[in-house]
Amino acid sequence: MKFGVHVSISGSIDLAVDRAVSRRCDTFQMFTRSPRRWDFADLEKSAEAFRKKVASSGLWPVVVHMPYLPNLASPRREVFKASVDSLVAEVERCRLLKVPYLVTHLGSHLGSGFEAGRERVVQAVSEAASRSKNAVSILLENTAGSKNSIGSTFEEISLILERVDKTVNVCFDTCHAFASGYDMRDGSAVGETLDKFDGLIGLARLKLVHVNDSKGSLGSGLDRHEHVGLGKIGRRGFRNFLTNPKLREIPMILETPIDVRRNDFGNLEAARRLARPF
Repeated sequence: MKFGVHVSISGSIDLAVDRAVSRRCDTFQMFTRSPRRWDFADLEKSAEAFRKKVASSGLWPVVVHMPYLPNLASPRREVFKASVDSLVAEVERCRLLKVPYLVTHLGSHLGSGFEAGRERVVQAVSEAASRSKNAVSILLENTAGSKNSIGSTFEEISLILERVDKTVNVCFDTCHAFASGYDMRDGSAVGETLDKFDGLIGLARLKLVHVNDSKGSLGSGLDRHEHVGLGKIGRRGFRNFLTNPKLREIPMILETPIDVRRNDFGNLEAARRLARPF
């Protein structure tokens, strides 16, 4: 299995590759700009160095995550327009960098209702996907189930996917799924959750997994990541999840904390250890 972490682009975007290599990753995820700003610098000067480093590193696939500010479901006209523009720009940046996957949150409808929010998400994703020229797959990430959020259930994601291009796929976040009510604490629970996913979305559209334990309880709606095996999903849950044969070819990205208990190296080792066959 391929495991990696989210790495910083501080200094220059090509340094993200060096950081992923130093952490002994097989794959990695990054932002292409500050996740907390709307504006961003041009990538032309650093793109070639990034592409060369990726090609020589053996790291694959590379994943880009959208910044935090865009809200693709927002009923506020100016915010929605800026969000669509941001998604389109990020697709173009991925094409320039030759990155195949772009993960995006679906946002909040802010009380306007799921149907209205879904229409805006479909519009935004469709416009961005039309610019990708099949070079970039936009991955819709499931959410933790906070109030007014879009995409916390497999049903909601399915209703969006049926309206967008087939190049649009899914990133499954284990913490978010657990927080929104999908149990993964033992083998039968993992099997049931994956069966639900397959029945509503299809495992063929699962292109990436975010491997995060959960600080919150099952169905809590709390988006708080924990070290792999040390949260409410636990070691037993992750052992059954990571050894499930349906997931063996799916890249795994960790977005776990860094603190006195563990760093990226510790979480990668924990995940790889739990993924070894019984």
